[in-house]
Amino acid sequence: MPVVLIMGSKTNKELAYLYELFVATDWGERFAELIDEHLTLPKKGRVLYVGSGTGGHAIALQEHANIDLEFICVEENEEYNELARAKATALKDAVWFHEGQVDRLDFADNHFDLVIGDASLIPTERVRGMLSELVRVAAPEALVALTLPTFSSFGEFFSIYWEALHNVGLLGHESNVELLIMELPSVSDIEMIAEDEGLNDVESWTSIEEFDFESGEQFLNAPLVAEFLMKDWLASVPEESRTEVLDEITRLINEERHEAAFALSVKATLLIGRKTHNH
Repeated sequence: MPVVLIMGSKTNKELAYLYELFVATDWGERFAELIDEHLTLPKKGRVLYVGSGTGGHAIALQEHANIDLEFICVEENEEYNELARAKATALKDAVWFHEGQVDRLDFADNHFDLVIGDASLIPTERVRGMLSELVRVAAPEALVALTLPTFSSFGEFFSIYWEALHNVGLLGHESNVELLIMELPSVSDIEMIAEDEGLNDVESWTSIEEFDFESGEQFLNAPLVAEFLMKDWLASVPEESRTEVLDEITRLINEERHEAAFALSVKATLLIGRKTHNH
């Protein structure tokens, strides 16, 4: 059965609905649960949520918060914000959604009493800039929290991806898979970056999450994979070779899973630190 994977063909509105229906309800909830378990909200003030997606987690946090706590959210895709605003209006929640770059925030220094960032689908090369901005806009003594996948995530896929590239003759591209593996920060790396950016009392928690797929076809056509992960993973592969590579990935997954589900594992990590000085 051929793979029906058409990357880059979705509009921002279509991506927003796919995110809301298939990504926020599974992938997003795994990272949100870490925040719910380990982060204590302040009694009052302003909370900034960066990378808020379609707003579900920010709205849920506000509903459980003290009435004196205001939530401001930033998301790069304005179509996501439109869905989020519709939900917030229906629930009459005091959550505000703004379009903006997660690593170039349009807020003053030392402004928020809690800052939360979801970097779970942010390209790795942008994570440090994002964390730097989260720290900058946090008030002194405010907590800064960041969620992201860390080193050794996606190992099952990367192993198959490397083999697929080798099998179809793209021998010079295997090193790009090694780069994908190595660019994910370890927990100690992200803790060190947080301290370099000005956070103290840094702590982190990691949960190993698995996403199961019944076949190679189901894996590659899942919205999480097809629209939100595979775009970066396939970036180095020439467009004319991508269908062949994807077909080989499908074959390898189906061959190696031995009638069991193919599990994509992710090391979901939450980092929390306290800002102790003016920026």
